[in-house]
Amino acid sequence: MKFASTRLIAADIGRMVSFYEMVTGQTAHWLAPVFAEIVTPAATLAIGAAETIAQWQEGSAEPAANRTACLEFQVEDIEAEYARLKDKVPLVHGLKTMPWGNQTFQFRDPEGTAVSLYMPATEEARQRFAAR
Repeated sequence: MKFASTRLIAADIGRMVSFYEMVTGQTAHWLAPVFAEIVTPAATLAIGAAETIAQWQEGSAEPAANRTACLEFQVEDIEAEYARLKDKVPLVHGLKTMPWGNQTFQFRDPEGTAVSLYMPATEEARQRFAAR
């Protein structure tokens, strides 16, 4: 099994797609007016408009209601990314090193989902990611 993507359901898909294009530096692929994907080397971030929920069971998803998941993007230079984004995103916390060895900062997307950018900072963390 291959983990392929994470999908967010957005009340304002245009705003969400623009936000993630700015964060990732990638251009979204619009597969339909109500669905776009941002493809990265590791996985895809899919963004669906709230109207797509009608294809599922009623009430199975709700835009802007996520408080349990955090999207994480590994970067090459965390300090450069922090400098680039800190005044453009609503920060949850600034740069810090987590107990498992990643240096990170966290912010929220336009609909409240937590997003972290990180890079392995300790030797142990670098070795862990090199093995993947």
